This record gives sequence, C-alpha cells and structure tokens, in this order.
Amino acid sequence: MNINKADLQKELRYKTSRSGGKGGQNVNKVSSKVELLFSVDESTLFTDEEKTRINQKLQSRFNKDSLVQVICDEERSQYLNKEKAVERLMSLLLQALHVPKKRKATKPSRSSKAERLDSKKLQSVKKEGRRKNYED
Repeated sequence: MNINKADLQKELRYKTSRSGGKGGQNVNKVSSKVELLFSVDESTLFTDEEKTRINQKLQSRFNKDSLVQVICDEERSQYLNKEKAVERLMSLLLQALHVPKKRKATKPSRSSKAERLDSKKLQSVKKEGRRKNYED
C-alpha cells in the first residue's frame, strides 16, 4: 500500500503539448502542458486485489486505452507540471486504495433512552400548557 514516488515514476508515460494561459511569448513556443498516463493493469506495484479496487474507484479517470490520465497545465514550467501531475496521481491512488472501517452497530444505553423519554415528556407538558381550554 506504500507507494514510492521513484517506483511509480518508472511506470509512468508523459505526453507534453503547448499550454494555453499565462506564459507570455513562451506560451506559443514551449510545451509546458503535461499529460500523465498510467496503466494500472500492467503495474507491478500493486496486487491483483488492489488493482481491481483501483479500477473500480478510478473508472471515471480512464481514457479509451484504459490508462489513468492526469493532466496538469497550471505552471509555466514543464518540470513543475510533471511534479504536480505525479502528486495528483499518488493522491488518487492512495484514495482509491483506502478501505473505510466497517461501522459497528450499537444499541442506545438505558440512560440515553430514559433521557430521551424525559425530554419528550417535558416537551409534551410544555405544549399542553399552550393549549386553550374551551370547556370554561
């Protein structure tokens, strides 16, 4: 479950392209937009159970070639965009591998039941006092 950044980067593929947005004259010359591609099925970092869990959780992130796709074009630097994309992928994988704890059903205690009934009685007495008596 511990994902090492160096091991993960060995299995990643990058595509770069020119990005819109800030960058001045550089925006038309430098390919700073990074598209990160990761194949879960071909990865050696995860067990079969973890792979099925990741495939279920990240289904919306897959492209037509069944690769997890993360795009980053926030920074002017290609290197910084690569770093951000890798961090995003790692957080996605960690979220997908997280197994929530099962909830244990508990019964309310005797005192909490009595407290609830007492508050209901007080509320009914309060509302009873607000009623008008038409028999007088």
